[in-house]
Amino acid sequence: MPRDLHPLAWWTWALALATAASRTTNPLLLLLVLAVLGFVVTARRTEAPWARGFKYYLGLALTVVAIRVVFRCVFATGITPHDHLLFSLPHLPTPAWYAGIEIGGPVSLEATLSAAFDGLRLACLICCIGAANTLANPKRALRVLPGALYELGVAVTVSLSVAPQLVQSVQRVARARRLRAGRTKGVRALRSIVVPVLEDALERSLHLAAAMDSRGYGRAGAATRRSRRTTGALMLLGMCGLCAGVYGLLDGTAPAALGLPALFAGTGLCAAGLVLGGRRVRRTTYRPDRWRAAEFGVAGCGVAAAALLFGTVGYDVTDLNPSLYPLSWPTLPLVPVAALLLAGAAGVIAPPPGRPPGPTVGAARTDSTGADTTGADSTRAESTGTRRARVASADSTDRTTTEVTK
Repeated sequence: MPRDLHPLAWWTWALALATAASRTTNPLLLLLVLAVLGFVVTARRTEAPWARGFKYYLGLALTVVAIRVVFRCVFATGITPHDHLLFSLPHLPTPAWYAGIEIGGPVSLEATLSAAFDGLRLACLICCIGAANTLANPKRALRVLPGALYELGVAVTVSLSVAPQLVQSVQRVARARRLRAGRTKGVRALRSIVVPVLEDALERSLHLAAAMDSRGYGRAGAATRRSRRTTGALMLLGMCGLCAGVYGLLDGTAPAALGLPALFAGTGLCAAGLVLGGRRVRRTTYRPDRWRAAEFGVAGCGVAAAALLFGTVGYDVTDLNPSLYPLSWPTLPLVPVAALLLAGAAGVIAPPPGRPPGPTVGAARTDSTGADTTGADSTRAESTGTRRARVASADSTDRTTTEVTK
C-alpha cells in the first residue's frame, strides 16, 4: 500500500551507502553509487517541495569535482618520470617557507585522474546526503529525535527545508513573471526576482515563529539548575569519550584503552545525558511512525552494502582503490557491485510514497455486495434534479398567479 517510509530508515540507508562509497576511489563503483541513488530517488520520492532538490545536489557534486581538479592542476605536487604530461601552466616562484607546494607548472594525466577520483568520492557523499534529504520528510524526522535534542532538531529541520523552499519561491516568481509577459532578462531581471523571494522568505519565517510559539517552543521548562549542569557535564564527557574512542580506533599506535572502551564509555555517558535531559521535555505524538518490515528492509540493504565493502571478503582490497601506476583501466569486482545493487533494491522494497486522494467524481464505486453503484448514484442525482426543477416550476407559477391577481 502507498505510504511514506519512516525517515530514520532513509537516513540509515543513505548514511550506510555514504560509508560504503567512502571506502573506494574506483570510478566505476562510484558511478554505480550515483546510478543507485538516482534510481531510488526517482522511484520513491514524493511530491513535496524538498523532494525536488536532488538535481541541485548533483550540480553541487559536479562543481566539487571541477574545483578539485582545478586545484590539483594549479597547485602542482611534483611530476614523476612515469607521468603522462598533458599541458604546462605558467610557474610562479614561492618563498622558502612555502616549500613543498608549487603554483603552476606541468600537469600530468595521473594527477588529474587522481583529483577527479577523489572529487568523485566526495561527490557521492554529497549526493547520499541529498538523497536522504529528498526521500525523508524533515518534519517527520523531527518527531523521532530524543526529547533533549528538540531545540537542535528544530534548527536542523528549518535549515534543511530552507533551500527547497527558496527554490520553490524562485520558481513561483519566475512563473508569475512569465504570465505577466515580463521581458527583462539577465541582471536587470534580478531585482524583480530577489525582492519577492526575500519577502516570501520573511513571511515564511514569521509563520514558522508563530507556529513554534503556539506549540510551546522556547519555554523555560521545569528543570533545575543542578539537573542542567549534570546533563551538560554528561554530554561533554560523552563527546570527549567518543572523540577519544574514534581516535584510538583510527590510530594503530594509540593505547588500547583509547579504542573500544573509550567509545563505549562515551556512548553510555551521552545516552545518560539524553535521558536525563529528556525528562524536562514533555511532548505527545499524534499517529507515531511505526517501524515495519519495509523499514527493516531498506535500512538492511544499506547496512549490508557498507558491511560488504568494509569486510573485503571475496575480492582484493586493491580493487577498491586502483593504482594509477601503471595507468590502466580499473577492474570491476563482483562482490562490491553486488553490494551496491543490493543497496539499490531499496527502491523496490520501499512502498510507493503516499499521495493525496484524487477526485472521485464520476468514478465507479461498489457497495458491500460488490455491485456497481455508479448508475444508482447517477439515477439518484437525476431524480433529485428533476424534483428541484418541479419545485422551481411550481414556485414560478405561484409567483405569476399572484402578480396577475394584484
